[in-house]
Amino acid sequence: MTRIYISVGSNICPRENIPPALDDLYRRFGPLTLSRVFESEAVGFDGDNFLNFVVACDSQLSVAETAAALRRIELDHGRPPDAQKFSSRTVDLDLLLYGDAQCREPVVLPRGEIRDNAFVLWPLAELAPELILPGGDLPLSRLWQEFDKTQQKLWPVAFHWSPSGDMQ
Repeated sequence: MTRIYISVGSNICPRENIPPALDDLYRRFGPLTLSRVFESEAVGFDGDNFLNFVVACDSQLSVAETAAALRRIELDHGRPPDAQKFSSRTVDLDLLLYGDAQCREPVVLPRGEIRDNAFVLWPLAELAPELILPGGDLPLSRLWQEFDKTQQKLWPVAFHWSPSGDMQ
């Protein structure tokens, strides 16, 4: 089992679209640990605000299989196969960390957005404050402490999810 961290985001009816995607994550990977949920303005394009947070869970799959499973969940929940990077989305699942793996294929790990986006770094630092990124030298709590928080506006919001239906 490998500990993985997944960034979750949505700005198209997020309170309706995120819970069923979390149910699918739970069915695929088992128990999930969620950070607080944050609302943030869209980055890189004009659009509705996003809800963003990070999920920690364990995977028995390879990096490629894990990335493919996340992509399948996105597609199953309305993300167009040809969605552009800076665009609105029903659900966005990005593999941030896969244990201590460092790679460029099939996905870049650790994901660069960790250091670049408050909506990724803040919730990740909450879940794993003492974790040092593979190839890094500072714990996530320190990276967040030193992050320029004037770059992006985000704020915690109330959000509740618990697994629903048959989770077998």
